[in-house]
Order: sequence, then C-alpha cells, then structure tokens
Amino acid sequence: MRKHWLLFTQTVTIALAFLFVIHTLKPELLPSAARNGVITIYESTAPAVNPPLTGLSFAAKKAMPSVVNIYTSTIIKTPPLLDDPRFRFFFGDQSPKKRSSLGSGVIVSPDGYILTNHHVVEAADQIEVALADGRKSRAHVIGSDPETDLAVIKIDLPGSLPAITFGHPENAHVGDIVLAIGNPFGVGQTVTMGIISALKRDHLGLNTFENFIQTDAAINPGNSGGALVDTNGNLVGINSAIYSPNGGSLGIGFAIPATIAKKTMEQIMQYGSVTRGWIGAGIQEVSPDAAAFSSDHTRGVLITEVLHNSPAELAGIKAGDVLIAIDSKPINDWSAMLDTIANLPPGKIVPVKLVRNGKEVALPVKIGKRPKPAEQ
Repeated sequence: MRKHWLLFTQTVTIALAFLFVIHTLKPELLPSAARNGVITIYESTAPAVNPPLTGLSFAAKKAMPSVVNIYTSTIIKTPPLLDDPRFRFFFGDQSPKKRSSLGSGVIVSPDGYILTNHHVVEAADQIEVALADGRKSRAHVIGSDPETDLAVIKIDLPGSLPAITFGHPENAHVGDIVLAIGNPFGVGQTVTMGIISALKRDHLGLNTFENFIQTDAAINPGNSGGALVDTNGNLVGINSAIYSPNGGSLGIGFAIPATIAKKTMEQIMQYGSVTRGWIGAGIQEVSPDAAAFSSDHTRGVLITEVLHNSPAELAGIKAGDVLIAIDSKPINDWSAMLDTIANLPPGKIVPVKLVRNGKEVALPVKIGKRPKPAEQ
C-alpha cells in the first residue's frame, strides 16, 4: 500500500510541475487560460533602434519641416462718410473689420526667407508664420510678383531654419509620384500623395506667365504656397491653384515649377521685384482667320496692336505682322513669345523676324522694361 501511495504522490508532483512549466512558458495551451475573463494577447517587442525611413515616409519627413503655415489678416477700412453718427443710426456700426485668411509657404533659406503665393499675402496688414516645430513669428513681405503669383516673405528666428532642397522639375515626367504638403482648411500640416498628371499647362487664365505642373495630389484651400515634392523630398513646385466649382479638391491642382519659382525668388530677394523684357505689342495666335488677315503663315503670332512709342513701334513693327522669331529663337505661340521676351534684359538689341505681306522681314528691336501690371 505504501508503494502505491508513494507512486501516486510522485505522479501528482510530476504532473503539477509539468502544469507549472506549461502555465509559465505556454499558457495558451491550457484550456483554462481564457477563464474568468482573462485572455492572452501577443505584443511585439519595441525595437532598440527605429528602422530607417524608406520611400514616401522619407520624402515627407525630409520636406515637412520646411513647409510653414501662413496666417494673414487685413483690416477692411470704412469710408469716412459711414463714420457719421447719422449714418450709423440707419446702417449700424460700420467700424473697421478684420478679415483673416490662411495659406502655406516654403522655407528656402536657413536665415528665414519663405516662398509663397502672391495671393496669399496680397494686401495683408499682418502676417504670422507657424513652423512645423511649433514656433511662430511675424513676417514681412520682401517682394512679390503678381504675374507668376509668387511672393517672398521673411521671418526672424534664432538659429538655422530647415530650408528645403530644390529639385529639377525639368526632368519630371507624367506619372511621377509627388507629395503635396500644406495647411488645407487650416487643419494643420497635411501630406497628400498623387502623380504628375500633365506638364507645361498654360492658357488657363490664372497668371500672365503660365507653365504649370498639373497633379491629382489633393490640394485644397490653405494649400496655396505649399510644397510639391518628389519622392526624394526635393521641391518640384509651389502649389498655386485648383480647378473646382465648390472649392474642394477634384484631383486637378496646379503648381508653379520650382525652376520658375527659383528664378523669380532670386530677383525678388536681390531687387525687391522682378524685371522682365517687353516690346509693347498686342498679340494673338495665328488662327486661319488671323492668317487670312495677314498672310498664309500658320506659325508664329499675329501682331494685333502696337503701343505708341513702345520698342515695337520704334523698331518698325506694325499691326498685321506675323512674328516668327526673336533673338534667333522660333516663336510658335503667344506663350513662347511672352517667355522669350520676358527673359531678355531691358536695353538689349535683338533681331526680330517677321512675315509681312507674305515676305520675311528682319528688324532690330531694343528690348524695354515690362511695366508693372497696374501700369499696364
């Protein structure tokens, strides 16, 4: 009997020890593991070092610190007549009111220069910039260019600011992945993804000089002035406008190429404004009707008017001429003519090739300085 009892106690001891080991190391094997509302879950152990960023997360993390939120306010002044107490009795209080708006910008220099849209800061009485790291600063306008819808503002903060790296949009292709970074609807910094839908979009009626990158990355009100970056986090465009009947993103957004933005920015930072060439002639595309008006030429642009005492008039250019080349560069449409002349320095004398009465004519033209939009 004693042997049986000893054998029983040894078996129970071994079984309890086995259950203890299973409960400690593999509790999920026990049918009682889920009793009394207790369940077993699995959690991954936190890595000692975060894995390296790859792909789009790398591009976003690289570019996001360089994109800022811009808040502007404009005081709407009341006409002096409405300050009269008798008018207030009938029309109520007409004291000056403040209008606020928002947008985005891109830090382009470690010492605080920021590139944004002209329409973001136009007529603003006060500009405040909020950085991605939470810092805020008042900003002042260095200069702006309504004809490309670009402006440069500056903030003064201690230390070196995270300036963005400019990319090469001239090497971009339709179908390339891009990220749009900005402050849509004032919700805070946001990154959206899309592709380049088209290049060299013009004739949109948005700016005088148009050469837009079209993208389907979501761009909404508040994104204006923000960054369009490639998969390396480099700037390829400044988000500028959307096509939308209701103000929301429909997948048709437009960005100013970084090459144009950089050239405009450098002139603004150096001179406070942009200087462009000008000849003072009205033009239109050479349509079949226009060709009948002048000649049978179907390339170039038709001169429809010549301003008095302008470089074009002084050179002998006349309405009805078809301009086909400037400074030995062929001209096929009005956009090419605007860009070619605008890039020429005022004072330079260049050859202009025309078709007049079916014959080619070459005239030297001294390039003038393009007037500001208000003067035009």
